[in-house]
Amino acid sequence: MPPAVPSPILRRRRLGTELRRLREAAGLTGDQVIERIGWASASKLSRLENGRSRPDPEDVRVLLELYGADDELRDELQGITSEAGDMRGWLRNYPVMTQQQRSWAELEAGCAEISEYNPVLVPGLLQTSGYARVRIVSAHEAAVQAGDPEAGDDPETEVQARLARQSLLTRSPDAPRYTAVLEEAALGHRAGPPDVLREQLVQLCELALLPNVTLHLLLRDTQIGTWYLPPTAFSVYRFADPLDPETLAIEGGFTNVMSTEANTLNRYKLVFEWLRSAALTASDTLSWLMEATGRLTEAAAASTVASGSATAPAQRRRHSGRLTER
Repeated sequence: MPPAVPSPILRRRRLGTELRRLREAAGLTGDQVIERIGWASASKLSRLENGRSRPDPEDVRVLLELYGADDELRDELQGITSEAGDMRGWLRNYPVMTQQQRSWAELEAGCAEISEYNPVLVPGLLQTSGYARVRIVSAHEAAVQAGDPEAGDDPETEVQARLARQSLLTRSPDAPRYTAVLEEAALGHRAGPPDVLREQLVQLCELALLPNVTLHLLLRDTQIGTWYLPPTAFSVYRFADPLDPETLAIEGGFTNVMSTEANTLNRYKLVFEWLRSAALTASDTLSWLMEATGRLTEAAAASTVASGSATAPAQRRRHSGRLTER
């Protein structure tokens, strides 16, 4: 199972925020800190405060001593420093992981609550292997044909890495509370072959029955607020540790943006409430998903019957030798 604790990346951000707060409380500039400690480069402190480098425990100890942190805070931040440096240990919790999927796994680890919306796709944590494969292969082909030198990992490895993240929702006993608003278009005929869509619908029905998962379907002709149209996919993450800042992830297809800025977060949280209010209730969503699954199952059965009855006469004619080349 993925770990219930935050990822090293999140720990680095938390540590950096605390170090910056302590420096400012001590009335010190970055240049003054560098001069007093005797570090060769001012960028070293900047990287630590922005969570961009793996922290050295001795460096953190020296900074905490300079800033006059009390013993309780020192112990807490030294523990965070240890977690921030253990990337390999954290990754061992995942059977398969890639760089692209890791960025999402890092946000999901340690979450108490996740809220997601996507205007055209089923969110990654809910996708079946078939649905994920269609999405990842098509995106990979676009990157390859565009001549992108960083087209990404092998699509099948990417699929398995995405699936590795999904046990987060069934992790016991501390699975996060997960809420998603699904667009009807994400489950339409443009999204994939009928068998892929049928499998995806079945999985959504099963996930909707989990006590920590709530799904809302937004029908394609439903008005949102005063004709609001959400332009992008986004996710909001709230963490088990209340001192870890809420994080917004805006998914743009070919590029993603992360933010902890309060005004931006509040705007997207409000939009999510608009979307959830406009969508079907959780129980009506489950009914819709079950009915859609039934329609696809009936269509597949009818297609099989029609195909079988159409081929039988041809097979008989072939044996009689009267079937033309055409």
